[in-house]
Amino acid sequence: MGFTSLGLSAPILKAIQEKGYDTPSPIQAQAIPAVLQGKDVMAAAQTGTGKTAGFTLPILERLSKGQKAKPNHVRALILTPTRELAAQVQENVFMYSRHLDLTSAVVFGGVKINPQMQRLRSGADVLVATPGRLMDLYNQNAVKFSQLEMLVLDEADRMLDMGFIRDIRKILELLPKRRQNLLFSATFSDEIRQLAKGLVNNPVEVSVAPANSTAKTVEQAIYPADARKKGPMLAKMIQDGQWKQTLVFCRTKRGANRLSQFLNEEGITSAPIHGNKSQGARTKALADFKSGQVRVLVATDIAARGIDIPQLPQVVNFELPNIAEDYVHRIGRTGRAGESGKAISFVCADEAVDLFGIERLIQQVLPRFELEGFKPTNAVAASTLDSRPIKAKKPKKPKAPRTSNANGGSNADGGAKKLGARKPRRFSNDSTKGNTQGAAQGNGQGKGNSGANRSKPKASGSSQNGEKNAPQRAGQSKPSQPRHKPAGQRRQPSQAAKATAVN
Repeated sequence: MGFTSLGLSAPILKAIQEKGYDTPSPIQAQAIPAVLQGKDVMAAAQTGTGKTAGFTLPILERLSKGQKAKPNHVRALILTPTRELAAQVQENVFMYSRHLDLTSAVVFGGVKINPQMQRLRSGADVLVATPGRLMDLYNQNAVKFSQLEMLVLDEADRMLDMGFIRDIRKILELLPKRRQNLLFSATFSDEIRQLAKGLVNNPVEVSVAPANSTAKTVEQAIYPADARKKGPMLAKMIQDGQWKQTLVFCRTKRGANRLSQFLNEEGITSAPIHGNKSQGARTKALADFKSGQVRVLVATDIAARGIDIPQLPQVVNFELPNIAEDYVHRIGRTGRAGESGKAISFVCADEAVDLFGIERLIQQVLPRFELEGFKPTNAVAASTLDSRPIKAKKPKKPKAPRTSNANGGSNADGGAKKLGARKPRRFSNDSTKGNTQGAAQGNGQGKGNSGANRSKPKASGSSQNGEKNAPQRAGQSKPSQPRHKPAGQRRQPSQAAKATAVN
């Protein structure tokens, strides 16, 4: 079966041919006809199966026959969990629509919002967006949804994992009820089906691969290693194998930075990509990697979502992921579109449990090899395949909205911070030091207790009814006075009360 039999128009077929494709992948062959018929679709497909074209092509086909987008309006909305994936999807939209009279745009955080607002003034037939930036634009009246015809949730499972469910629900409330919905995910987990209940209507379900399966075109290998020897091992394998393009995964941003610096010192051009990098730096690192100026791209799991590099020869797990499913996503970056690839994992003794979890998930014991000259001091425990079913993991709780507290700051948990949770203030002038010492002497406490609210100190003066004078906050130098005292006749506070006021 070729693309010509799927009902796509000549301009789109020409763009497909220019990209070098002539036969649709299984997910494309099943999803494209269903979308063209106007049906809601739930599709389960792993990374590298061609799922992006599976919804991009039919969306462009349907939009090409309708009315153009009005200013600030969008006709098709594609939501993705990360910036890199949003940019990758937009690149596909642009490529496949080059011979159509359609407009597209991409919006995500990490960059200035004003250029994106200006771009949306003329409208966009297709808008690719991350949830957070989309809500920012909507709140500034920069994007409107009254003309929306189609909605796509791409990598919906990852959106749930990253805690975007609250934003997704808010967005769904803003959209027209009559629309076509497409949901693409790696699996049909219980959480995804629960989300689908409020999204799709009588959907066509498409699934082309077993859950958490790895591509047969990917050759997987385990190399037991001591944690401190992983860097030299990687450098040796890259140099001896003359690897020109390698994607390396680390667990942490700091680890990615350290490894990238080590490789550069070894004469191997490398660049890190993670959430702490600016969007400009991430875009440049990815572009340099694709062009060959950088041989190694060191990434964290979230930053690597959306990285689509044709014929990527090898992926290295410098550290195994904490979540077994992430292993499948990682190695799915190689072995795409029928091409062969290698997935190499360095495993130290402390990561044996993570390895067992991965092997249980993919239901295979991975072969182990030893790199000459790098025999590990601590052996990794032998694997025994566990065939018991795995319980579905719970998605992360959505992040609470940030609200302003009484002190003018923002609080991520939505409530004002307690006084006892505030960090003690440090004072540098001499008068403050003297007051602080006086407070310690008056309260019978040692130095260093100023500003700490673990226990409220007793003031030396207490009223006749037995009530204790409460300690004052910093900046309140005088205690409150009775209301019947006229101005100018206020009682002077005791020395202990003065000292307590500093705290």
